[in-house]
Amino acid sequence: MMTRFVGLDVSQKMTAICVVDNAGRRLWRGQCPTTPEQIAAMVRRHAGDASRIGIETGAMTPRLVHELRALGLEIICLDARHARAALKMQINKTDQNDAEGLAQIVRTGWFRSVHVKSFDSHRARALLGARAQLVGMTTRLSNHIRGVLKTFGLLPGAMRGFRFDRKVEVLLEDRSDVAPIVRPISSLGGNCASKSRLSIRQSG
Repeated sequence: MMTRFVGLDVSQKMTAICVVDNAGRRLWRGQCPTTPEQIAAMVRRHAGDASRIGIETGAMTPRLVHELRALGLEIICLDARHARAALKMQINKTDQNDAEGLAQIVRTGWFRSVHVKSFDSHRARALLGARAQLVGMTTRLSNHIRGVLKTFGLLPGAMRGFRFDRKVEVLLEDRSDVAPIVRPISSLGGNCASKSRLSIRQSG
């Protein structure tokens, strides 16, 4: 059986699919919901098990690549910049035409394949990114609180042996004029700090 070439143009809800043969003739195109199981079913129905599938890099690509491979399909991840350079030559830009363009790219071999990292690698990267965001938010909120307190002559740095949030609470005990300004920010900063510490423990 001759190899069929498949292009997937993925969006959040629907995926456009196109199948071409060795000569580049379009055999079928359509769309289905963006789930690995439904995409695999459509590919097998219209291209068979020996097909080669092309998909561009994108936010939804890792999940689809890993799960389609687990379902026994051969899928190639294409560098989106290179693929777009070829696809922009099309006269009519539609999802269906993009899917056909990706199928033709896979057929001709004019593509740069991209390694898709494991889910563990993506989880580690996401955890580090989330931790960096939380640390940055905590620092910005703490600096803002210090600035507000200094305006009213309150200096949290003068009390040694206390955590920053506790220092702030001590300063606000007799300052009902300042407390409504600072306490909501301090509470948010405390939540960010606790989440940051949790992320550190989990990553360890």
